Amino acid sequence: MVVAEATGGYEILLIRSLIKNEISAAVVNPRQVRDFAKGIGMDAKTDLIDAQVISRFAEVVKPSRVAMTSDQEQKHSALVVRRSQLLQLINRGEVAKLVGVAPIHRDSGTKTGKRMISGGRGYVRRVLYMATLSAVRSNPAIHVFYQHLKSRDKESKAALVACMRKLITLLNLLIKTDQMWQTK
Repeated sequence: MVVAEATGGYEILLIRSLIKNEISAAVVNPRQVRDFAKGIGMDAKTDLIDAQVISRFAEVVKPSRVAMTSDQEQKHSALVVRRSQLLQLINRGEVAKLVGVAPIHRDSGTKTGKRMISGGRGYVRRVLYMATLSAVRSNPAIHVFYQHLKSRDKESKAALVACMRKLITLLNLLIKTDQMWQTK
């Protein structure tokens, strides 16, 4: 049996290939493996040591084999997981965490660096950015807010990011109150 740690999806191609070639495989929790390593006094961490620890872990714990699922089942499962994650964020009013819109400070001592946005899911952030560009042009409320920021000498990109945050806030409100967008 081949045993691999769960690595946020990087292991999936390996596991699929093994199963298709009728080689039994298991995916284990990396935290459990790390705790096991500490428990047997293996604090160092290199690829060789990791391979040895995973092997010993598998001998002791005897993890369950991964069952082969169809591509359709795997896609469905991934969508269910993603939907669950989204609902948790929405229910907590934390849609902004999906896109990481809050500017990150880059200061050191007396030096003040340029604020930048990062984190979150890049794809979602890019979609939100494009939606905000469209909203600035065609949504009266967002357009007025953008023009107000520009009149206060905000850079275009900074004004767009502020509009992105405003759009997220509006979306959160609509979701919480179970309403559709209505232009007044």
